[in-house]
Amino acid sequence: MASYSSEEEEEEELDYTNDPVWADVTPLPQDDGHNPLAQIAYSPEYTIAMSYLRAIMAANDHSPRVLNLTSDIIGMNAAHYTVWGYRFKTLMSLDRSQTLEDEKIGWSWRQELEWVQSIAKRYEKNYQIWHHRQLIIDHLDDPTGERAVTGEMFALDSKNYHVWTYRQWLVQRFQLFDEEELAATASLLEEDVRNNSAWNHRYFIVLGRLGEAGPEEGVVERESELAKEAISKAPQNPSAWNYLKAVLRKGGIELATLKPFCESFAPILSPDEIKSSHALDILSEIYDEAGDSVKAEKALELLASKFDPVRKNYWRYRRRLLGSKPTPASDTPTIQATA
Repeated sequence: MASYSSEEEEEEELDYTNDPVWADVTPLPQDDGHNPLAQIAYSPEYTIAMSYLRAIMAANDHSPRVLNLTSDIIGMNAAHYTVWGYRFKTLMSLDRSQTLEDEKIGWSWRQELEWVQSIAKRYEKNYQIWHHRQLIIDHLDDPTGERAVTGEMFALDSKNYHVWTYRQWLVQRFQLFDEEELAATASLLEEDVRNNSAWNHRYFIVLGRLGEAGPEEGVVERESELAKEAISKAPQNPSAWNYLKAVLRKGGIELATLKPFCESFAPILSPDEIKSSHALDILSEIYDEAGDSVKAEKALELLASKFDPVRKNYWRYRRRLLGSKPTPASDTPTIQATA
């Protein structure tokens, strides 16, 4: 009988050698060859469990007992990709054989998802968990409740790369480009305006799926105002500036339209009043395109000498390019989630 424990409960240790369920299995120990140079010191429990899994895999056994075995191993090593893969194959085999309808094994797809979520909360930075969940939801063809599940994880870490990757797949797979998704990103940005993962996701929701087509009427204005409000709260936050530039580019709007806005954060004639190096960067491009090389040079020199000296060589390289085609930084949002 497959068992599922909550995140608060300890996994029940399985005694394979004395359990009649495993009496027909001859465990296969790991073969590291003679005199291995860097043999890994596995725990006795893990070594035994893996020896049974090798035997099970060699026999291509996908019986219900495999769920307990793989659950036990994952509890000890949640990053073992092979174990996750074999578990999913077993689930699919049981599904095809209709064994899942037998309530005696205490298993269902929804119970599996609940178990996966309990593992995810224990091992937050784990790719295999979310890949496994993706395979299940894709098979079930039903995203019900999945956004709430990722919301639980964002409450723990709003920049979890694996969860964001899953969320983006979920939206793409089930075409969830809707108001609920917009509201979710807005809520996360309200909590943390510097959440670059949320900015990236919002771009994907609003503009990233359009291809060559332009955005709907009013979208560019709405998103521009959103970005500007965020910049006003945190002028030195690169995420909102990148988003603003990307939105304008997608809408076919010239960067020069940002001149008054940028100058409010970076008056180059009053260096002590400058609040944003990102505004200075954009202004250097705007001034250069307008043929105002004096102001463009001044903006880049301020970046090199005072506001971003770590990259002074880059800014001085940009100065040498004045009058030719500028080489601005990337203007598309990128994920910088905590790994």
